Amino acid sequence: MSGPQQEARGIAAAVRTGERSAREVVESALTAIGAADDTLHAFITVVSEQALADAKRVDDEVRAGRDPGPLAGVPVALKDNICTRGIETTCGSRILRGWRPPYDATVVRRLREAGAVVVGKTNMDEFAMGSSTENSAFGPTRNPRAIDRVPGGSSGGSAAAVAAGLVPLALGSDTGGSIRQPAALCGVVGMKPTYGGVSRLGLVAFASSLDQIGPLAGTVADAAQLYEAIAGHDPLDSTSLPEPPRPVMEAIGREGVEGLRIGVLTELVDQVEPDVARRVREAAEALEAAGGKVFEVSVPETRYGLSAYYLVAPAEASSNLARYDGVRYGLRIDAPDVVAMNTATRTEGFGDEVKRRIMLGTYALSAGYYDAFYGKSLRVRTLLIEALRRAYEQADVLLGATTPSTAFPIGSKVDDPLAMYLSDTCTVPSNLSGHPAISVPFGTGDHGLPVGVQVLANARGEVEMFRVAAALEEAAPAAAAPGAAQ
Repeated sequence: MSGPQQEARGIAAAVRTGERSAREVVESALTAIGAADDTLHAFITVVSEQALADAKRVDDEVRAGRDPGPLAGVPVALKDNICTRGIETTCGSRILRGWRPPYDATVVRRLREAGAVVVGKTNMDEFAMGSSTENSAFGPTRNPRAIDRVPGGSSGGSAAAVAAGLVPLALGSDTGGSIRQPAALCGVVGMKPTYGGVSRLGLVAFASSLDQIGPLAGTVADAAQLYEAIAGHDPLDSTSLPEPPRPVMEAIGREGVEGLRIGVLTELVDQVEPDVARRVREAAEALEAAGGKVFEVSVPETRYGLSAYYLVAPAEASSNLARYDGVRYGLRIDAPDVVAMNTATRTEGFGDEVKRRIMLGTYALSAGYYDAFYGKSLRVRTLLIEALRRAYEQADVLLGATTPSTAFPIGSKVDDPLAMYLSDTCTVPSNLSGHPAISVPFGTGDHGLPVGVQVLANARGEVEMFRVAAALEEAAPAAAAPGAAQ
């Protein structure tokens, strides 16, 4: 596999000054995708003609003496659950194969306003339900660090595309860790913003109270630049936070971590594999050496996060996915009557994992079981939010593992859903609470595979979170090149 491309900020600076053309940059990305993606399968759709046309517009802006934006000419990949006008958006599912949205998601519009160039849509677990990108109707994605391993999920295509150097930036969505977990397994940076900090307009819904769009990048600074480009209030999204986001770029590398209170979250260290826990402890030591005030923090309520998540998320999914009925859009399997048509369409269109979660969610919401399951999960969610609030009275950020282990072999967990669900145990607390979190590569585990260290912050705590992330990146052991762990 190819190595990482030039950093996004460097590309944008060169394009804005005319040192490089956007067309040259985009052609290079398209060539890299063409050379590597038969092996990786990071992309579902590549939009070469539109990408080159968009690159020309950026170059025209530069020649006219206008600034195209902070991401001028930077190739970006989008997870295939983010709507793109006129471009197929499948959510990794047969039921949406061939569907072309009539509008762009707000984040896509903001990317173009920042000068970025969308080059394609990336592979994902169907409707973002999975932790390995093996649930896609279009086949699995492979991890560029070791192609016999999963890239994580559900944003595995986006993480793999960045890790392999096919694009410097990508967007994913994070419902229970679907940006951070694949970022950790692929050895890149992945960030989930505060809930409501980035517009969800045009994100195909999985679980509406949990879903967030966020960046994947090769460096912390590139992730921050991408976050700033897409963040901010959107009046068309009822869950969008009204106040403007705090700028994060200016905090990276300038303020350091001197004096920041950093709590090592016991439950996100003690319950993971020893090689991963060892790297988290080394990260804590590095932050202490850099001037942070590091201490242990326990939030026992996080132990119940996974159980609550796998009731809340399927319950919301069972409602959101009811719209795929064979009538309004997507796949339609003809049958003698409407009920039979609905049944045939969903049977053919949805994969096993999506069906499993729809049934689980519908059961949890059904009469006689609502209070025992869904109602109780909401109470647990509230207890977790309160416990984290108390933790942030002691600490500015929390530190822990992103994943319980490094990347596992393709096929090793597909027949054991419970084992697969445990991959999310470190990430779901931030989704349930709505808080931001970021995964930063920090060396490798016992098999030479990447380890991600997670920084968690309170709502709207992105500045402090990025300060710590930048310090971790600076202190991180040298990473292996893609393919080195095969």
